[in-house]
Amino acid sequence: MASPHDALSLEDRPSAVSVRPLRDAFRLPALDTSVSRARRRVLDRLHEWRVDQQACEDAQLLVSELFTNAVRHTGSDKVSCELWLVGLRLCLEVTDQGGGPDPLRPRPGGPVDSDGESGRGLLLVSVLADDWGIRRSLDGGPDSGHAVWAELTCSLNPSED
Repeated sequence: MASPHDALSLEDRPSAVSVRPLRDAFRLPALDTSVSRARRRVLDRLHEWRVDQQACEDAQLLVSELFTNAVRHTGSDKVSCELWLVGLRLCLEVTDQGGGPDPLRPRPGGPVDSDGESGRGLLLVSVLADDWGIRRSLDGGPDSGHAVWAELTCSLNPSED
């Protein structure tokens, strides 16, 4: 499976649904309050693109986990989010500016952290997503952040026109 940063090249590949990729991108301050804004933005866009309800719910949870990690575990001032709909593949990517641990990894089950947080967000991502991964952000600097991407299969609701 291709990662979201390959999504635009998927346009040339045969698929069950042959459409031009849809894309949205936004950047928000690295604040706890931005997590709910990111979820809302993703949901609004997916409804506009007529993505099915289950994929909308899964995408909201994925964006929430990824955005929360970027806000809480990096030294970022801003967090970026991109989403693509390519055929029946929904691709999400959240990019931080760096300053956190390298690299992020899912944590297996175990005791809860002392602050009451489970720290198992990436494990949840691995269960919800069809495919996912972590890479250095494309800015290429030595202190660059991470981009965490996830893909979901979705279906499209019929047009109401």
